[in-house]
Order: sequence, then C-alpha cells, then structure tokens
Amino acid sequence: MQTKALILVLILALLFIPVVHAENADDWNTYGQNALVVGNYAGALTDFNNALAIDNNSASAMAGKAASLNGLGNYTDAIPWAEAALTYRASDPTALNARAFALYELGQYNDSVTAYNALLAVQNTNKDAYCNEGYAYTFMNQTENAISSFNQCLVFDQTNFWIVNQVGLAYMNLGEYDQALSEFNQATAMTIKNATVWNNKGLAYKALGRPADALTCFQTALGIDPNFTYAQNNAQSVTGLLQNFNISGTITPVVTISRIGTLYTTAPPTPSQVTTTASPVAAPTGVPATQTPVPTKTTYSPLPSYAALGAVVAAGGIVLALKRK
Repeated sequence: MQTKALILVLILALLFIPVVHAENADDWNTYGQNALVVGNYAGALTDFNNALAIDNNSASAMAGKAASLNGLGNYTDAIPWAEAALTYRASDPTALNARAFALYELGQYNDSVTAYNALLAVQNTNKDAYCNEGYAYTFMNQTENAISSFNQCLVFDQTNFWIVNQVGLAYMNLGEYDQALSEFNQATAMTIKNATVWNNKGLAYKALGRPADALTCFQTALGIDPNFTYAQNNAQSVTGLLQNFNISGTITPVVTISRIGTLYTTAPPTPSQVTTTASPVAAPTGVPATQTPVPTKTTYSPLPSYAALGAVVAAGGIVLALKRK
C-alpha cells in the first residue's frame, strides 16, 4: 500500500507542483520575438502588450510592438512606438528599422531615407536597408542615388538578380542604354525564368536600335509567361520593323517592387507606377526584431501556489489513510 501511496504522491506532485509561470517582461518579449519570426503578428502584438503592462519602460517591447503593427499593416501607429523605443535606446535596430519601414509604406520616402541612414549607421551591412533605401530614392526620382544604394545592397547580396534588374531600370531612366543592357545581361545570366527581366532587356535592345534582339527577348518573356501583356505589346511594336526601325517617344521600362529578406527590413508599398509586386525593388523590412527564434523558457500552467500546497496536503492525507488501513 505504501508503494501505491508514494506513486500517487509523485503523480500529484508532477501535476501540481511545477506551477512556475514566467510572466515577467523579458519572458513576454521572448514570446513576442518568436511570434514575429514566424509571422504571427497579432500574437506578437499581444505578447509585447503584456510585456508593457508589466514594464511600461521596456524599449524592447516598444520596438517589438512597432514591428508587430507594421506586420499588421498599421504603419501610422507603428511610428510613435518606434520613436518611444528610441528615446530609451537610441541605437535599437528593431526600432530604427520599424520606423524606416513604416515611413516607406506611408509613402514618406524622404523621411524613410533619413531613417534608413540612421539604421545603416548601426548596421552598415544590412543589405535590406540599402535595397529599401534604393527603392525610396527610385520613387523620389533620385536615380543616381538609387543606383548607389542598390549597388551597396549587391555588395552583400551578389546573386540578387532582381536588384541587378533594378539597377538596369535606373540606367534606362538615365538614358544610358548600353549600361542598362549590361545589367540586364547579368540578371538574365543569374536566372532565365523571369519574364519581367527579359522584357526589360528587350526594351534596352529596342532603345539601342536592335529590334531583332529585342524581339527575341520579348518572345523569351512570353515563353515564360504567355499572358504577359507588356511583352505582348512590345513584341508587336517591333514586329515588321526589323529593317527600318526608329526610336520615338519615351521608352518606359516595367517597374516592379518586391520584398527582400524578411520583414525585418523589407516590404515596399505599391505606388501607382508599379505593375507587379513580385520582382524588382527591395523595400523595407520593419517587422521581425530577430532573424532566428529566441530560446524559450520552460513554463507551466499558471496555477496559484496555494493549489500546489493543497495538492501536497491532499497527497499526505491519502498516505496517512492508507497507512491506517
């Protein structure tokens, strides 16, 4: 009987004694960070709010809340939380990124560039920040600055064909078609399966007065995506003009924007001139505060301590009763 009693006590102890419930601000911040990593922005927001309820001066929770709001598309509310975090921790990369990202998404490109420069002063190898800054410059028509930022991005991400494509588009806007073609050649060497890049390369050939090469590129684009309207129209524009071809009007390359990296420093808006959001332009990533999950602590059911005490007393009573038998 005593053996059975001891086993029962052990079971009750395992069920009720480990009632340690980690509810300090650091723990909630950890939960929030992990939620951000997996894209659970609503859950992350709840976790950071719980952290702030315990410690309303937690810069980490403020920054995380800003990143969570960005992930939920609430950019206007994200900015003051990022700013609040920066009053406590001026170099917090999550807050700096969240602020820059929100400004970008709100179309405040000049302020976004300033914010990204502040982030790059802390993280000067952040490729997403350089790319997003390049996109912001693009929308402000500061083409040479855009090229500089995109090239900085490529220093840390040399195989990113989409950013190479963006550089090509920038040279197209400057009328430097030979240089643009060189960039598109690099992009198509990196990937042969992107219709937009092939279409843009065709436009460079067209601008250089090489309609046959242009047509080949447009046809390649259509081989990848037969429903690509831009490539269809461009192919028609050079068909039958292969002998006598004169460039007239303004050639408008396809401008597109894509997300680069994680939402930590990238995620562009969709301006009116953007035709797709699946390829070019690297935009801000103002969400996850970390790139890898934060180790979580082992936690247990939030039972009050008196429940554990009651369990022990009950178990003791059972042992005494069994002994009397």
